[in-house]
Amino acid sequence: MAYSYAYPRPAVTVDCVVFGLDEDDLKALLIQRDRPPFADQWALPGGFVEIDETLEEAARRELREETGLDRVFLEQLYTFGQPDRDPRQRVITVAYYALVKLSDHRVRAATDARDTAWFSINQLPDLAFDHAQIVETARQRLRGKVRYQPIGFELLPHKFPLRDLQKMYETILNRPLDKRNFRKKILSMGVLVELDETEREVPHRAARLYRFDKKSYKKLTREGFDFEI
Repeated sequence: MAYSYAYPRPAVTVDCVVFGLDEDDLKALLIQRDRPPFADQWALPGGFVEIDETLEEAARRELREETGLDRVFLEQLYTFGQPDRDPRQRVITVAYYALVKLSDHRVRAATDARDTAWFSINQLPDLAFDHAQIVETARQRLRGKVRYQPIGFELLPHKFPLRDLQKMYETILNRPLDKRNFRKKILSMGVLVELDETEREVPHRAARLYRFDKKSYKKLTREGFDFEI
């Protein structure tokens, strides 16, 4: 006789907060729901976890199916389990946040998403379920973590000027940084490679380009290096 649980079992979903950086604006990727509940309303990409997949596999599948995004930086954020968070049934969701380079990914709506679009993190529409709370939790996690781990480079092109790097930090941290001190500190870390290239087709003086050296960062970390902005 197969064993069965004596207690009701809640459903499990995953929801993904996808961040992208557009010039000096941090954006979040939303889908417009095509089915009830909250039909026509904007929400985070996500869905129910299938019985034979891990949570991360479910999150990556939902991103592919609903937005076309694949192979992105993805990290588990938090678990949200208020009993009334979903009007259909008892649903616990495990939230993730993702970081993408906008120029590398073309998003598209699919499956139960009517539309997909980027919104400024400061001008989000009313969101379905408790997704506004999830977005704010992800924003605070990003703001805290970007200072101590080099995850911010996931938002930048492979090659970038120091001006764009500083602007990325200022946008996420929501405060200005002293130009001289920032450049002195970031260059002293040994995690950037100065390239023999400059910006092209810009209306201002072309700046030197750099790239993040992941191998050097990993080596320095093994030696006790602490990344801190």
